[in-house]
Order: sequence, then C-alpha cells, then structure tokens
Amino acid sequence: MSVDGWHTLLVLGGIRSGKSEIAESLVADAPTVRYVATAPAGDPEDIEWAARLATHRARRPGSWTTEETAANPGRLVEVIAAAGPNETLLVDDLGGWVTVLLDPAHQPADDTATIAELAAAVRSSTARLVLVSPEVGLSLVPTTPLGRAFTDALGAANRAVADACDAVALVVAGQTTWLKPAAPAPAHAVPPAGTSPEAGPSRDAAPQVATSWATAPRPAPDQAAPTGAAASRTAPAQAVPADLGAGDVTLPEVLTPAAAPLPAPATSDEPGTGDWAAPTMALPMIATGLVIQPGMELPMPDDYTGPQAVDRLATLDLPGAGLGVLEQVVGFAAATQGTSMPRPWDSVRVLLIQGDHEGGVSAGAPAGESARRARQARAGRGALARLAAENHADLQIVEAPTSAPIEDRPALPGDEVEAALRYGWRLAEQAADAGVQLLVLAACGAGAEAAAAAVLAATAGAEPPTVLGRVITEQGEIDDTAWMVRCAAVRDALHRTRRSSREAKDILAELGGGDIALATGVLLGATARKVPVLLDGPVGTAAAMVSRDLAGQARHWCLLPDHGGRPGVRLAADVLGLTPLVDLRLDLGEGATALAALPLLRSALTLAATLPAHPSLGGDDSYDSDAGRTGDEPDFAEPEPAGPGPTTIGSDEPVSPGRRAD
Repeated sequence: MSVDGWHTLLVLGGIRSGKSEIAESLVADAPTVRYVATAPAGDPEDIEWAARLATHRARRPGSWTTEETAANPGRLVEVIAAAGPNETLLVDDLGGWVTVLLDPAHQPADDTATIAELAAAVRSSTARLVLVSPEVGLSLVPTTPLGRAFTDALGAANRAVADACDAVALVVAGQTTWLKPAAPAPAHAVPPAGTSPEAGPSRDAAPQVATSWATAPRPAPDQAAPTGAAASRTAPAQAVPADLGAGDVTLPEVLTPAAAPLPAPATSDEPGTGDWAAPTMALPMIATGLVIQPGMELPMPDDYTGPQAVDRLATLDLPGAGLGVLEQVVGFAAATQGTSMPRPWDSVRVLLIQGDHEGGVSAGAPAGESARRARQARAGRGALARLAAENHADLQIVEAPTSAPIEDRPALPGDEVEAALRYGWRLAEQAADAGVQLLVLAACGAGAEAAAAAVLAATAGAEPPTVLGRVITEQGEIDDTAWMVRCAAVRDALHRTRRSSREAKDILAELGGGDIALATGVLLGATARKVPVLLDGPVGTAAAMVSRDLAGQARHWCLLPDHGGRPGVRLAADVLGLTPLVDLRLDLGEGATALAALPLLRSALTLAATLPAHPSLGGDDSYDSDAGRTGDEPDFAEPEPAGPGPTTIGSDEPVSPGRRAD
C-alpha cells in the first residue's frame, strides 16, 4: 500500500512514539518544506523543554524554512489557507497549537469555531500538507479542569482534522498503522515526455515514471482520480514500430512505475549520499505498518489444495501418464490460488529490472547494452517484448542504480538497499492492486550474472567458477579472458567481505547491488499479496536466495520454468527446492524463457480445469466443457467389489492406488 495521490495527511501518536520523525520522512524528498512550529517557547529555565525544541530544529534540513505560530493560534489557519499547490507544509504539532489556543492570554476564544476553521482550511488546502498531533483519550480523564479542557479540545481537533484529511496514520512505538483510507489510493499518473494522446512515445525516449507522492500534481476538485488497473497503466498506446508488419502481434502494454524514479547512485564514497527518495520508498512500509527485516511472517500457499489438485488429475480423462512433470504447475497454481481447480493465469505482468554493475564483474559486456535492451523493450521490440505480446502480458521496465565495483567497496549503501527493498515491495503491491495474477521477474544489466554468483557464493558456499556461466561476445564467441576477470572480481569481493556479516541486507549491500535488492523486494511484496512469481535467470534466483533469511515463505510462491543452462541457476534451484519444468536452454535474456514456457503452463492449467472425469470413474466422454453434456447415455457408476481384496479389471494384476485403470 502506498500514499500516492494523497495530499493531506494526519500523523497521530503518543509521546516519544516517533510520529514526528515519520512525518518528517514523508516530506523529506520535497524540494522545499515550510515547517510550521506551533509550540510556545516555554519557561526559559526549563532546560529539558529547550533541549526538545533544539532536537527538532537539528533534524530539519537546511533547505527547510520555519514559521512560528505560537503567538497567535489563528495564524495556523491563515498559513494553511494561503499555501499554494506547489508548497509543502509540515505542521508539528496540534498539541502545541491547542495549548496556545487555551492560553489565558488568548481568552475568551471560541475553541469550537477555531477548530472548525482549521478543519475547513485543511479540507480546502491545495498544498501538500502533513500535520502531527498527539493522540489523547487512551488514559484516565484528567482530574483538573485545565487538563480536561486540553484533552477535550485536542480530541475535537484530531477528529475534525482527521475527517478533513485524505489519510490518517497512527504511530505506536515507532510502528505505523494506517487508519484512513482502508484501501490504497492509486497514484496520479503523468504521460511520458514527448508523447501526446494521439501518438505513442518516441522509440528512443528516455524512461518515464509517474511522479511520487511528494511531487504529484493535485487534481482539480471536479477531476476524478483514476482507479483500479487504469491508474497503474500510465503509458499511452504504443505506436507500431516501422519494422513490424501488419500481420505481426499487437505490442505489449508498456507500463511505467507509479513511484519515484531511481536515479544514479552517489558519486562520493560516503554511504547514504545517493539520490534515491528514501522517504518515498518507505511509504508502503509506513502504510502497512511493516518493516522489512529477517524472520518476517508472510503468507504461505494453501497446504491442502495443491495435493488435492494433483490427486484430481488422476480422475480426469487424460490419456497415458497425463501431464507428467506439468503436474507441478497444477499443484503450484492450486496452492497459490487456494482452490483444487486452479484457472490459467489471465493477467500477467513482466517486471524488467535494468541496472548495471561496475568493475570486473561486467568484463566482456558491451557498454550501454543493457540500456539499449531496456529502450528496445519499452518500444515494443526485441524478444522479451514480442513474447510478452504473444502472452498478452503487460511489460514494466524498472531502473535500478548502477552498483559500485564489489571487489573494491560495497555495491550499494545500506540506506539505499532499504530503499530498493521497499521500492520492489511497492511495485509488487501495485501489480496486485491492478489485478495481476502472475509476475514474471526479469533483469538486464552488465555484470548482473557475476553479482548473482557472488550472492550465491555468500549464501550457499558455492565456488565462483562453478556458478559463473561462460561469457559470450556479440559475435557469438566464447570470451574466456572476460570470464576469468569476472571470476577474479567475485573472488576479491568475497575476500574483502570475508569478515562481514552474512545477513540478507548486508549481502545485498556488499555484493548484490540495486537490481538484486529491488528483485528481492518484489519477491517479498508478491509473497505478502499472494501473487505467484515466475523466476528466470540469475538475478531472480539470487534474490530468492537472499529472501530466505527475510521471509522463508517467499520461495514457496516462486516457480522456475527453466534453468536456462546457467550453472548458478541450477545450484540455486537445488538449494531452494525449485525443480525446473523444462530444459529449453534458451539464451534470450532474463524473462524470455519464462514467457516462452508460459503457454505450455497455461495449457496444463486449462486441461486440468476443463476436462471431465474418465468414463470409468463416472465421467461422460460426450461432455463438452463449453456446451455441457450433449450425449443421451445415462450416467455410469462403477459397481462396488463383490468381496474383499483388490479390484481387478481385465487382468489378475491389481490396480495401483491413486491410478486409473485404462
């Protein structure tokens, strides 16, 4: 869940609950913020109160401006009412405002009317507004008249402002619970630059993303916001490239993430200096009250429907041995859908993560190749886009920042790993909100396979040369020199981190980088929303390995169609307990093999869902799954055996339990 599209937000919480820090993080990515301080200065001799105020001031960035309203409680209403649509206001807090309102120096004052004026100003505000307020009413009624007046006035203010705000969050012990709205609001999408409603984007256009909560334009009062799947489909119809003939398949719908873009990493070596909008990435976690940490309790697939669906296959009118290894697909779909009669996946989305790795891990990779592949997919061209079109799947291209050389220093600062995990979780949630039934996780990036090998070596104890695939040049030749450079880079990275923690986030920061961290977040978010994922390639399987320590349930929502002939994927599949279904050995890039196998997987589910029972088990061979029963023959029921012992049909050999006699 995210707070995209919501412009007025009330953050409630008790004393020292962390409400102010969370409110500040929500607006930290805005270019400028006007901080409205409502608390009075207090007694000059009260050192502790002065220290509290100093702590609040120290947390504010230098780009923020501060406005004091303690001298006049009506000033807060004026500031909110006068703020324009391009301004961001943070009011901290309403408790201080009520204190000033009840001050004898401002009496007599109509508290009810002033609170109503504040609520009206919040409701009509065009600015992006976050208000902080203490939560009251959870303890005994105060025994003093002034205490009762304060709790009554603050309670009335909280109720009025909460009703006027788009969203309300409650912070308890640093953990956030979302009170309003009950369902996530979709992001307001903006069309990509260089496009018009009549024409698709330029073939070479740069990647476009929808604006974040902190920068999204607020719709006019009479303008309805997009809802449902339409809100996530931010790209206009694609223009057909000139090299596609009239008889070619329809281009896939290319989506753009309804979230803040992921810019390039920091240029300095100091951690935490990257340009990612970390507070924006944290919004889904704040909205759901979750924190990505080891040992998370996420949903598991149904324990019973999977075996029931596989057992049911033995009763269907299937010739021979039936579906063979594709029985695994039926069991997987049944368990993840929670029904013994699973249906084929209709709504499929491909998430293509593009992020390069610097240093020796990218030896032999042509410069700019991954960016070219991403542009190609965005234009509806190339193997991945064409296969997505054949499968009627959406295609979403997501950019990850370039990872630093792992042989020299960490691939990514720790705070950016947190941001990437949350961003990936958010992408999975957006897919679930749009009705996506299956995610295909794909990646393209220079050095991604070697970085995945480093992650595999750190998580499974593998030797880098055994899990690193051969390097193939653009001319189709094997480049052993580049392969040795990659092996040496992974070896040096493992040596550099030999005393480092092997916790999941530390592995992502030291070795994995942005693309693997983002893929890990996608797997965790998909697990939380019960969306199955098709893995395809080193990045996805490396992310699955890392996700084990964060949430062991994630691997049970993953299906591996093929290992692609990659040794690292083979080993990861063994460790994760994922059995590849086919052995196509396609080398068309991550995601392409999964899409090539998807029609086969859908066919197995279609047969399992539509075929009748075998006539020997009471089925009707004249049954038409579309038209119903068409024959005139009566139903046939096999008679009960005359006595004890195995039932024999046509021979003296007993029928094996669970199998049908033909």
